[in-house]
Amino acid sequence: MMRSKSHAPATISASDSPARLDSGREIRLEHVHGFSHVHGNVKLTDSMNTRRLSGVALEKALAAKLRELLSSVAWLKGWEVSVNPAPFERAFDLLATIPLPTKNRVELWVECRDLPRPSQFPYVALRNDFSSDGKRTTRVPVLAAPFISERMAELCQKHGWGWFDLAGNCRLNVPDGFFIERSGNDPAHRPPEPKVNLGTRESSRIVRALLVAQNAGRRWTQRDLLQDCQPGVSIGLVNKVVSFLRAQAFVMDREEGGIRLHDPLGLLAAWRAAYRFDRHQRRGYFTLKQGRAFRESLASLESITGGHSAYAAFSAAEFQAPHVRQPKTWLFVGAEWEDEFRAEVEAKPVDSGENLAVLIPDDDGVFYLQEGQAGRPACTNPVQTYVDLCHCGSRGEEAAEALLEQNLKPAWKARGFKL
Repeated sequence: MMRSKSHAPATISASDSPARLDSGREIRLEHVHGFSHVHGNVKLTDSMNTRRLSGVALEKALAAKLRELLSSVAWLKGWEVSVNPAPFERAFDLLATIPLPTKNRVELWVECRDLPRPSQFPYVALRNDFSSDGKRTTRVPVLAAPFISERMAELCQKHGWGWFDLAGNCRLNVPDGFFIERSGNDPAHRPPEPKVNLGTRESSRIVRALLVAQNAGRRWTQRDLLQDCQPGVSIGLVNKVVSFLRAQAFVMDREEGGIRLHDPLGLLAAWRAAYRFDRHQRRGYFTLKQGRAFRESLASLESITGGHSAYAAFSAAEFQAPHVRQPKTWLFVGAEWEDEFRAEVEAKPVDSGENLAVLIPDDDGVFYLQEGQAGRPACTNPVQTYVDLCHCGSRGEEAAEALLEQNLKPAWKARGFKL
């Protein structure tokens, strides 16, 4: 098996692994499964015709790029790339047949798309065959396009598809065969980016409502989403965000009408990337209260604020998925209730030596569907806890991963999602 990862055109071989380029970037090659003398030449053409291609011209360009990629693996011999000869049975557009040193054979069934959309992902089930002499033909579906977005690449990997684009970025993984992965080449053609920012206050309210486990599996109309978002949003924004999420295959239409969350992990990752934790104001406080007296003060504060205070980040995660312990208590406190917090908890602001990390939220949506239990203050919802942990530093990402595995994934699976 050959593994090639790089961020810029380069010529390397297995004997150079790990190789250091003049620019200082490192490229690694690995070979496994008993293949010996595995070498990979992954130099790709720098020049690229950026004009828009379609139809037969696009197929020819993608076929040439696939030949270039296969040529980069020096030990692959005798392969062929051809156009599908059956025009009335277009299960694929290009066919690459590749003999392996084991005498088994690989077929790459390539579907060419001009503008691939996540909502139209080409699901195809391929069968691996064995000939009478026991040799195996492994068929791998591959998506090819002028440009493959991160979301499309994610879906390809999730569903066992390979992919490549006209710039030479690719991920071609043949089990027990070879693995070529390249990224960082400037796209030959990049379509206009959708103009939806999931990190704004209002968009976050919509995403949060879709992701919380209490709503997972629910059928939504846009009017339902409008009414469920806290604080409120406009129907125009709901329509815009839902259209974007549908195009990205994060939600799917239901036959009986409305939409349903389809890919909670993908949507959570997209929201995490756009989320603006830095918009919350962080204050350091110190209090002498501890133990039961401290918890009673927080419970009283929760009652005073009407739900506008809650355990956050690490402190919320201690209850939702214990993994990382911190000496500080993390809280969200609504801006208009900060004076009441100081009085109830007997806390004083400090520049150092804090034992309370207080977050003044940029938006009250962070208090949506808090998790509360008798005898303790409420925690932010686990999806809110997760995105906050991902951005609050220290061991936050580690705690977020534990929360995802111990809390969020089991909750989604219990509601019928296959993750």
